[in-house]
Amino acid sequence: MADIASLNNVYDHLTTAYAPLMGVNTKYDTHKKSELRGVYNSIVEKSKESPIFLLDTSRETKNFAVSLKESARNLKNTISSLSNENEEEELLSKKTVYCSDTDAVDVKYIGDRIDDKSITSFNLIVDQLASSQKNTGTFLPDKETDLPPDTYSFDVHVKDTEYEFQFNIGENDTNKDIQEKLVRLINRSNIGVKASLVDDERGNTALALESEETGLKNGSEIQFRVSDDHTSKQNGAVEYFGIDRVTSHPTNAEFRINGMESSSATNHFTVANSYDLTLKEASGEGGSINIGLKTDVESITDNINYLIGGYNSFIRNAAEYLESQPNTKALMREMHALSLRYGESLGKIGINFKDDGTMDIDTDKVQQIADDEDALSNFGAIKSFATSVLNKANEVSLDPMQYTMRKVVEYKNPGHTYATPYVTSNYSGMLFSGYC
Repeated sequence: MADIASLNNVYDHLTTAYAPLMGVNTKYDTHKKSELRGVYNSIVEKSKESPIFLLDTSRETKNFAVSLKESARNLKNTISSLSNENEEEELLSKKTVYCSDTDAVDVKYIGDRIDDKSITSFNLIVDQLASSQKNTGTFLPDKETDLPPDTYSFDVHVKDTEYEFQFNIGENDTNKDIQEKLVRLINRSNIGVKASLVDDERGNTALALESEETGLKNGSEIQFRVSDDHTSKQNGAVEYFGIDRVTSHPTNAEFRINGMESSSATNHFTVANSYDLTLKEASGEGGSINIGLKTDVESITDNINYLIGGYNSFIRNAAEYLESQPNTKALMREMHALSLRYGESLGKIGINFKDDGTMDIDTDKVQQIADDEDALSNFGAIKSFATSVLNKANEVSLDPMQYTMRKVVEYKNPGHTYATPYVTSNYSGMLFSGYC
């Protein structure tokens, strides 16, 4: 049991300390065993020929290695998301969607190939959004509390689990002091209920509780319940602060797709395993929303804009380290070489490289090219460029350490190289920094 607890602490540290660096995880961050084996084999193969280096272990270098690796990962995910079934020959072929009311709903296409059974368009009417439960307590003046000094406790029932909270009331504690203490106590517990203070027009404050989840499940009418009827310490705090009073009951999202009524416990759901929807507001009178797939030409135009956004983000992130990590110039030169190779052909379709290495798009020219009869073939250059960028992103992700300041200690014996698995973490840029 002690080993399990220690392992859980390690995972907790990883997610809290380094998860923000990882950005948003997507389905492209999960891999088959064969893919992971291929990455490991590539690292081992690289270690056979590479010299032994003395690495700079400063905090700045560690942060740079992790940042560069994550930036390359994000660029890989951006390019991968623009293809069907993650096949390189399908780059920029991902379908995109149109939505007649983007203020009411966000839509993304998450399907793969289009066939005769695919839903290419549908009609949506949002009758009601899914909402959370809210409890608003009694508004009290900021003066000494009427509760006598003691140790109090109360229970919060969430998802068939009972959580007990204990707190002390001192001689000179005011109502607001105690309310602020309870806000911190509840929010630090991460039980799925968030606490805050709200004011009225007279300056009184009340403790407000809100469920993190929305909707109704298993026939229940509430998300959580607050009580001190059977608590272990002194009771009376729940009634005094009024935090057991439900002021807004949770509701499910209710909507109609092509006239068929449906509901969801959240405002985020999928349709036909192809459309990812996030509801933002209910439809007005006659507020029918049309959703469907754009044409191939419109989709590739959207994909180009998304690709350029991901590429520019990668370049800007690398440029931030030009002064602190001089070897970053090597990466910028490599990316510049890509721009020279494809610059002329991309310029013909309205995509140009700026002096800082980022890309700019002439929307009017791209649209003009897209309107040609042979539009798809005109975008062959950008597909080739995307493939080259993907290969470079894979290379950087595999070995970000090549762009750090490092000194050669020893070269391998030519013709008699061997794998050195104990230094593979140096090339992954992960164990080097304690990142994973």
